[in-house]
Amino acid sequence: MSSVLVVGSVALDTVQTPMGTKNDMLGGSAVYFSLAASHFAPVRLVAVVGTDFPNDATNLLKSKQIDLTGLQIVAGNTFRWAGEYKGRMNEAITHDTQLNVFSSFQPVIPDSYADTEWVFLGNIDPVLQLQVLSQIKKPKWVALDTMNFWIQGALDKLLRVLKRIDMLIINEGELQLLTGKPDLRSGVKTLVSMGPKSVIIKRGEYGSVLYHSGTWFFTPGFPDTDLVDPTGAGDSFAGGVMGSLAKDGTVTSQTLRKAVINGSVIASYNITDFGPWKLAALTEKNITDRYDDFICITKVI
Repeated sequence: MSSVLVVGSVALDTVQTPMGTKNDMLGGSAVYFSLAASHFAPVRLVAVVGTDFPNDATNLLKSKQIDLTGLQIVAGNTFRWAGEYKGRMNEAITHDTQLNVFSSFQPVIPDSYADTEWVFLGNIDPVLQLQVLSQIKKPKWVALDTMNFWIQGALDKLLRVLKRIDMLIINEGELQLLTGKPDLRSGVKTLVSMGPKSVIIKRGEYGSVLYHSGTWFFTPGFPDTDLVDPTGAGDSFAGGVMGSLAKDGTVTSQTLRKAVINGSVIASYNITDFGPWKLAALTEKNITDRYDDFICITKVI
């Protein structure tokens, strides 16, 4: 089975929601992505942590088919983030960000990773994303995440990355900022003209939209979930998408649609607990049962 490569952040998070507060939890985009994708395919992780990174977190990742050869351990402290969600928990309020060793992160792709076919470039500096692509031999499918900070502050470099990827996964606000278009349809078509073959728009509780080869696919958010902590929902969604594609081994309209549902399934579980623990505990039956539920709630009778 083909592996998935992810380059992103590994962090220790402190999160407060109406459901409570948890301190120094395992977090970061690469962690949520990796645990999600590992339910479908082996994962190769490239990131950096400090010498304070807990051994039990390392052991958890290793136990889930996640290859940590590319995880750099550097003298200093691990990236830390503290944030809060209020009300409907649609957006995080950041209270503290300590980049620590992540501030000087330079991704190095191990020789054993260089032939990886399925590549996900997490939300990092576009310069670093380009560095990763220069170290991968012949990827079959490259997906990208980005955010407002890079769209506003490093647009020229981001546009260079967009020309070299196959799929972009962003939210509606980022879509509008990147394209200057006020509506989803014209924004997505503008994005495709920038390079990506496919675009997935994350819409939070309202689901997601896939555009591929001139066709649209809309999925809802799963309704029967208790929202506890939305941290990592987008990253776990992306992990489910890329893991599903790697498992199928090919990209077609059908496998992409299946992948989007799998991503939605994984994300719907992630938000029901603090941190990534629900992702780590998922079983194959959990995933297949909820996949069938997604099919049922969208099926025309």
